[in-house]
Amino acid sequence: MTRVEDSVDHHLARWRGKAPYDERTEAIITRMQFLVKHVHQAKDRALAEIGLQEFEFETLHRLVSHGGSMTPSELAQELLLSPAGMTGRLDTLEQAGLVRRLRGTGDRRRVEVELTDAGHAKWLAAMEVRAVVEGDMVAALDPAAQETLDALLRQMLAKVETDRNAASTR
Repeated sequence: MTRVEDSVDHHLARWRGKAPYDERTEAIITRMQFLVKHVHQAKDRALAEIGLQEFEFETLHRLVSHGGSMTPSELAQELLLSPAGMTGRLDTLEQAGLVRRLRGTGDRRRVEVELTDAGHAKWLAAMEVRAVVEGDMVAALDPAAQETLDALLRQMLAKVETDRNAASTR
């Protein structure tokens, strides 16, 4: 198989002999960082095609994962937002007709954020477009290579998560 060069090969060549680092580690980490950047850019372009921004998609995504309804404080907690930030986000989504806020029937102080049919349709369209973008990127590898890469990334992530959990319990 012919070795294909990428931008990381050029990056490594520029830095060779100029900084102390392990070249293989640098190559792996830099390729992962560049791929993540490409994924974010491609997903942003895909979302823009259907008229959504990333923050809107993430809010709709959380609502769908919780059966289409959550309180604003639950959403804020999951999305790591302040209550004021969540209010602004919900205002935008409500004005677009993607969510609605409803007062609780038993407790009028309780507010539920509910996904509208239009919000669900927009989320579903975003999921379909994102699946195409992600599928195109992964298609560079044959199924066996995809399985191998998935296993290797799982192994790396499990180690990082285990180390992080161990450090937080010390």
